[in-house]
Amino acid sequence: MLFLSHLPRLQSHFPIFSSPLSLYPKPTLLITKSLLSTPKTNPISHFSSTPTLPSLQSPPNSPPLDETHLEIPIEKLFIPPETEFSSENRPLSTRILKGSNIVLSKYASNAQVMQAEFVKSSVTTEDCPSDGFPEFALVGRSNVGKSSLLNSLVRRKKLALTSKKPGKTQCINHFRINDSWYLVDLPGYGFAAAPHELRTDWDKFTKDYFLNRSTLVSVFLLIDASIPAKKIDLEYASWLGQNQIPMTLIFTKCDKRKKRKNGGKRPEENVLDFQDLIRDFFQTVPPWIMTSSVTNQGRDEILLHMAQLRNYWLKH
Repeated sequence: MLFLSHLPRLQSHFPIFSSPLSLYPKPTLLITKSLLSTPKTNPISHFSSTPTLPSLQSPPNSPPLDETHLEIPIEKLFIPPETEFSSENRPLSTRILKGSNIVLSKYASNAQVMQAEFVKSSVTTEDCPSDGFPEFALVGRSNVGKSSLLNSLVRRKKLALTSKKPGKTQCINHFRINDSWYLVDLPGYGFAAAPHELRTDWDKFTKDYFLNRSTLVSVFLLIDASIPAKKIDLEYASWLGQNQIPMTLIFTKCDKRKKRKNGGKRPEENVLDFQDLIRDFFQTVPPWIMTSSVTNQGRDEILLHMAQLRNYWLKH
């Protein structure tokens, strides 16, 4: 962890939502085999029935699942404002989105995508649509699966360009959803094959967009969960936090399984490792969701999370 020593300790990374943790004790939610389930692709429901992570499949010579458990302390949950969780209300454990640390609030409604269309590509923030609709930006390292995730969210295979060659997204691309909000596809970072001048331009107008786009509700930072944490991803998360840009971590490729004999880790382990690496740089834990564009794991959960962020933003 020496390579992270230059990163500053950050203040609250999420100015819109914060968890009122100091007012409550710190119990934990124990997740065991009976609470684990496989990802679902059925229609969206407002609340998950159990606080689950995606199915943990035991590699050879590992302990049986009954002996495997994960504890989620209250302080590691993302709890939206105006969300009550006293014992007199619906138990908190029934309101956690599957494969995430996110508690659903009363604002989680109208999450379905009924219509999606490409609107325009821009190279400056000033050129972006000016209709005032709220928007969510997808950004991540090149080849992290950003365009595939966008296509999965809208159930359209070719809405966003996907390519075997990284670096195809070179503009700020706006997609209007339900004629009322936007998904924004941003250039990937860390594409070494791109000319230095082009990488500099992408970096400049992307960061300008983050800092100056008044209708930006949240950045969804995509992290490849099939591999160990990358320094460039950790630094990008740090920059977003330092500049108080609302952020959600989206862990992609969670369907991929590495073989233990080759020293590979399961996606769940890489997710936990990434959170451990950024823990010291954030006062509150960022919201996160595990996904797969192959199985559609996390699709409904992302849309519900976007809905509650969007509806809260519109009200306030």
